[in-house]
Amino acid sequence: MTALRILVPVKRVIDYAVKPRVNATQTAVETSGVKMSMNPFDELSIEESVRLREKHKSRVADILCLSAGPPKAQDVLRTAMAMGADRSILVELGEKDELEPLAVAKLLKEVVQKEDRNLVVLGKQSIDDDASQTGQMLAGLLGWGQATCASKVELVGEKGVRVTREVDGGEEVLEGELPMVITTDLRLNEPRYASLPNIMKAKKKPLEKKKLADFGVDGTNRLKTIKVTEPPPRQGGGKVDSVDGLIAKLKELGAI
Repeated sequence: MTALRILVPVKRVIDYAVKPRVNATQTAVETSGVKMSMNPFDELSIEESVRLREKHKSRVADILCLSAGPPKAQDVLRTAMAMGADRSILVELGEKDELEPLAVAKLLKEVVQKEDRNLVVLGKQSIDDDASQTGQMLAGLLGWGQATCASKVELVGEKGVRVTREVDGGEEVLEGELPMVITTDLRLNEPRYASLPNIMKAKKKPLEKKKLADFGVDGTNRLKTIKVTEPPPRQGGGKVDSVDGLIAKLKELGAI
């Protein structure tokens, strides 16, 4: 059977429980002094990769994690290794640098080829920009099959992968062959907590540091953020006394 060599990209983002604040110049979201953690969708990807190995021990040869970010992004890679990944690569960026989805996809393509990966499992989106583009772009650059928004992943036969995903009104089941790109959705699994012994073991697992130039990738952004503002306060609802009152209110608002 074909051995799985899995790549799991992870991103360091503002913790999902923290309410983002716009900075004073209205050019970005404030990150200084804010709690950061692993993107929740990436936690699902790590968990699913580890579960595949637990279920098919002889088939998963290696789980490699990669992150592109500041030196502090080592923390999320150590967490990923504490959850069960074997090793990791940090592509170091400046503290304020941010890669666009296309640049990330090009970076992942180079890593896939250099590290001889045949399965990429990544979150369907990151909660900071909600772009939901990287997985699809990566599949296109590699010429691989893809299954997005997975709620269940199964290995079938020698090279087959079956992915179930939720769609309006039910479920859709897709089957493809390795090599393949899979993006993960929230209902896929429940990520495990990294235990203290595994956190200590993760400190001894290899973490390699690289630069974008090592992969020949141009990190120049093609888009410029003009302004970032808080959403307007939500107005409270109102009550009407009758159906006629409801119709009159809807007409007043231009809804009918």
